[in-house]
Amino acid sequence: MKIFLVLHNIRSLHNVGSIFRTAEGLGVKKIYLTGYTPEPRDIFGKLRKDFAKTALGAEKYADWARIKNIHALIKRLKKDRTKIVALEQSKNSIPLSLLSNRIAKRDIALILGNEINGIPKSVLQKCDKIIEIPMHGKKESLNVSIAAGIAIYELTNLPTTPP
Repeated sequence: MKIFLVLHNIRSLHNVGSIFRTAEGLGVKKIYLTGYTPEPRDIFGKLRKDFAKTALGAEKYADWARIKNIHALIKRLKKDRTKIVALEQSKNSIPLSLLSNRIAKRDIALILGNEINGIPKSVLQKCDKIIEIPMHGKKESLNVSIAAGIAIYELTNLPTTPP
């Protein structure tokens, strides 16, 4: 199973850098930057300081690409039989721990969204599953880079055979 990440409209370079570092360390196959998610390098090709501060060189090893249209990317990934999974709190989400064994045998593209507004409904409608990390305290959500780390770790450790 391969894991791909789709970072859609994430605004913070610190978050993007942290996600790159975690994704590279956990073996994510490719990271797609969509919407206005910033790239590691500026228009002059220079590594952005806010990115470098948290990525710590992960951009040298992580495979990534800028894809303008997330809907076209989802269509392409589905054509390749990749399961599209959004990490988002919604009325249709299931706890991450309940992701089925059937999906664990397939390549997965995990979509992470904007720090405040999350993933647009038009994108959620195209997902095969919507997962969430259940919260037990008074805070209702985690920082996107922390949530990404938890989800990627769990996805890489899903059983690939029935229990």
